[in-house]
Amino acid sequence: MTAVDVPDKLYFKIGEVARLLGVKPYVLRYWESEFSVLRPGKTRSRHRLYRRKDVETLLEIRRLLYAERYTIAGAKRRLRNATRAAAAARTSTDAEQLAQVRTELFDLCRLLERDPSPPLKIE
Repeated sequence: MTAVDVPDKLYFKIGEVARLLGVKPYVLRYWESEFSVLRPGKTRSRHRLYRRKDVETLLEIRRLLYAERYTIAGAKRRLRNATRAAAAARTSTDAEQLAQVRTELFDLCRLLERDPSPPLKIE
């Protein structure tokens, strides 16, 4: 499998995505029915519009199915586990950042309590 350079666009039509991935459009429609993470938007005329995130997810699905030879069920499991791991990493990072902000706020409160100068009047 060769690396794919995804153009810097917000939305992609199904034909563009199919060419990028090297698969037929019906394969993309089938993957949509199998992988719940894929939900492309649709225009008024019911044409699919894939976001960049959708294209990246499709690239990962293609890699799992074609390069690593996963079954559909195995690829679903792998994507689900990867999503959970990423969410857990984000949560721990968020908690660390929140703790840091809280510490800084407490430090600021202590500084303000020690400062005898009156508050600034802004007019």
